[in-house]
Amino acid sequence: MKKLIECVPNFSEGRDMAVIRQITDEIERVDGVKLLDVDPGATTNRTVVTFVGEPDAVCEAAFAAVKKAQELIDMRQHKGDHPRFGATDVCPLVPISGVTMDETAAYARQLAERIGRELSIPVYCYENAATEEKRRNLANCREGEYEGLPEKLVSKDWGPDFGPAAFTESAARSGATAVGARDFLIAVNFNLNTTSTRRANAIAFDVREKGRPLRSGNPITGKPVMDDNGEPVMLPGTLKGTKAIGWFIEEYGIAQVSMNITNLSETPLHVAFDEVSEKARLRGLRVTGLEIVGLVPRSAIIDAGKYYLTKQQRSLGITEAEIIKIAVRSMGLDDLKPFIPDEKIIEYVLAAGDTPKRLVDMTCAEFADETASESPAPGGGSISAYLGALAAALAAMVANLSSHKAGWDDRWQEFSDQAVKAQRIKDELLALVDEDTDSFNGVMAAFGLPKNTPEEKSARSEAIQAATKYAAEVPYRTMQSTFEAFDVIRYVAEHGNPNSVTDAGVGALCARSAVMGAFLNVKINAAGLKDKAFVDELLMHGGEIERRAIAAEAEIMQIVNGKIG
Repeated sequence: MKKLIECVPNFSEGRDMAVIRQITDEIERVDGVKLLDVDPGATTNRTVVTFVGEPDAVCEAAFAAVKKAQELIDMRQHKGDHPRFGATDVCPLVPISGVTMDETAAYARQLAERIGRELSIPVYCYENAATEEKRRNLANCREGEYEGLPEKLVSKDWGPDFGPAAFTESAARSGATAVGARDFLIAVNFNLNTTSTRRANAIAFDVREKGRPLRSGNPITGKPVMDDNGEPVMLPGTLKGTKAIGWFIEEYGIAQVSMNITNLSETPLHVAFDEVSEKARLRGLRVTGLEIVGLVPRSAIIDAGKYYLTKQQRSLGITEAEIIKIAVRSMGLDDLKPFIPDEKIIEYVLAAGDTPKRLVDMTCAEFADETASESPAPGGGSISAYLGALAAALAAMVANLSSHKAGWDDRWQEFSDQAVKAQRIKDELLALVDEDTDSFNGVMAAFGLPKNTPEEKSARSEAIQAATKYAAEVPYRTMQSTFEAFDVIRYVAEHGNPNSVTDAGVGALCARSAVMGAFLNVKINAAGLKDKAFVDELLMHGGEIERRAIAAEAEIMQIVNGKIG
């Protein structure tokens, strides 16, 4: 698996796009790094940048960006609403794939040491890269902000991990930087229908894990309660794995609760939204929407969409795009500016431009024209997979119509479950449309290998056999996935909305044709294989699936014809 880490540096400039562009240009100059997102904020005077790549390349790009920020940003002139203590205020590394948190922390410490040594910037290591427990919390490292650095840098307990332990002329300009290794974090702002920072802060203290100081008597003006060590006793908030403050955003003219969700498994995005909304309601306020800073994992949005669909007692068996739309509307993700999934969901951004156009991304006319061309692919195997996908899609449609049928409100979950199953089958078969064509192209590539020497002939023969075996397995998987669709088709034909029973019938006809067409491709590819035991088993199981599919289609058509009289 390819090693990938993400870097999310925050730069103390959110107004001058020329400065921001010069910093991000440094990132994009590094090979092996992909810039995913640039999110400036004028009121906070801060820009959150997100990029991803292999660890060494990411660390090189991060160093270059920190160096450029040191050149362009003078912290002596900086003003903004967000806590900060440096030109590059924070620079966290996040493991994405193929790399552990311990490895990521090691990369972070190496980056921190280089920044301190080569750029003479005071550096604090935080979260999983911290050198001691009290430095794990970023708020502790940044306490006192830029204005407190002259004393902090020379203190016994809070001197930097790397770089000068003195407020030098260089440090006065650059400030300090916090370099860390952490899990994926979602930065979000809850928009409020008020301009009061104090009320926004009150909501933030209600929900953030740290909570607020416990006071004797009056909860606002009373004297803080202290523990045996002389530390304030805290009254915890309601949301685990969250940090939050309240502020006023000049550019929007509203107050917000600004939150970092550091543990999505403990506090999913939709749970945070509902809890902040409830605490706002209790204080006579309303959350009008949610702003996501930077990027968000696909799962956070999909989980939210499904959560709100469930609350509405609506079917979950709809397309991913529709689920995302529900999440956007339910949480007001487009309250302040448009929420564009291709630009905000990390998996979509990573996938953009990395793969050639797939068959299933074509229009119906384009796909038909490509099939009709002189090229032998796409052929019957891809068409069979697409027929199977259409069968599953029709089953999902009938299930969704049944789930939402007037008078059947108590049956929404029953049909939602069927629609979810059909959507899964549909997605599997859509993937097989391209995989079948890819497998054919693999066979052609194997036949094109050189055969000038005995060694080359042997290698070519082995490659042809391996590619042909795969080309037989792909349509067999089409048969298996399509056959699963018969269960849903039969169920909705028998129990679903009677007005859509003919759609179920067409689905059955498509599914039978898909299975039979895929089996033709299994047989023609299997004919070229030398592994006769494999071939015999494949044809035996394929023949059984074909027989059962023909019987299932006949059974369903009997139900359909019976219902339409």
